[in-house]
Amino acid sequence: MDTECALETMMALSQRTRLEAFRLLVRAGAKGLAAGEIGDQLGVVQNTMSAHLAILKNAGLIRRERQSRVIRYYANYQAMRGLLGFLMEDCCGGRPELCDPLFDESVGERLEHV
Repeated sequence: MDTECALETMMALSQRTRLEAFRLLVRAGAKGLAAGEIGDQLGVVQNTMSAHLAILKNAGLIRRERQSRVIRYYANYQAMRGLLGFLMEDCCGGRPELCDPLFDESVGERLEHV
């Protein structure tokens, strides 16, 4: 991931509803959630939720699939890993291996199970 992509990703997450929607999709895992379910759980009206989901999708943080008349959304774990990797690549004075235990304990192990 390059700086511009990281900035776009972080800007997409820098708004409360979008951050909450992304975290909700991370928790939903492989089953994802329908757009209406996301809006209902967050208390956001459909048209506003659609706009937020479009921003997250354009940033590459989520993907969507049409299932009959329903659109389901899923977190893009590769994008999340890419952002975390970008943020940590120069960790510990250019010695990222020193940060590996911290990354593994806090985030890495959880991502491996998704």
